[in-house]
Amino acid sequence: MSNKKHNVMIEYVGITIGCALMAISLNLFLKPNTIAPGGVTGVAILIEELVGIPIDITNLAINIPLFMVGLLVLGKVFGVKTAYAILILSAFIRIFLMLFGEGAIITQDILLAAIYGGVLLGVGLGAVFRFGGTTGGTDLAGAILNKYFPSISTAKLMMILDLMVVATAGIVQRNIETSLYSVIALYITVKLADFIVEDLSYAKAFYIISKDSEKIGKRIIEEIGRGVTALEGRGLYTGNKREVLMCVVNRVQVAKLKKVVYEIDEKAFIMVTTIHEVLGEGFKEIKK
Repeated sequence: MSNKKHNVMIEYVGITIGCALMAISLNLFLKPNTIAPGGVTGVAILIEELVGIPIDITNLAINIPLFMVGLLVLGKVFGVKTAYAILILSAFIRIFLMLFGEGAIITQDILLAAIYGGVLLGVGLGAVFRFGGTTGGTDLAGAILNKYFPSISTAKLMMILDLMVVATAGIVQRNIETSLYSVIALYITVKLADFIVEDLSYAKAFYIISKDSEKIGKRIIEEIGRGVTALEGRGLYTGNKREVLMCVVNRVQVAKLKKVVYEIDEKAFIMVTTIHEVLGEGFKEIKK
């Protein structure tokens, strides 16, 4: 088996394990206690509470059209792995429902449910991000809305959508405490997901030195949808001139960018640095 096939297999295994952890969190901790930690899965929990439609069906019903819109608006940025993650997450939710039963619950203590549900959901989501996928939801919705409202960053749009879901949880339960516990679960999920993906809560700047800089830059622009700047560089020891590519990406795109570079040039030299603030197109708005 070639290295490329082996790496692809590892990526899909990682995404599968991540989705399984998310399904356990949703089935055994969050859903039984009506804790909605944002995202499409949070919406699905609320819809099941209101009208009884299972969360796996709602997850598909919302994410599939969202994915199709994403392909039209954003192109092939999210790709096959996102489609796979959306489908496999719904499949695991259904499988665990069949295994554990409709009324299965680990704890009725809502604080413990928020904490441990948030931990499992965050680790699972982080694994999906780490191996180059997303589960659709507010990540995709935020990116789509950002195309039409460029003055508001994707991260802010995601947070607005998540907070709307969290607030709705309290309305559905007619209990403000439900919203407060949902905020705890959302916070834990976001922090742990960032930690799993190498603490990618901030943007990452890549500096890439390669003999195939033209090919690498073109694929980054086409497949990841990020701009690339070519800087002129010269090795002091050899005196050879070579382009240095500079590219800034968000946390979801880090693993994919590394994969793109090494598929073209395994000997490429890459420097990655954390950026605490990025201003401009695709990131944070420049305030006047």
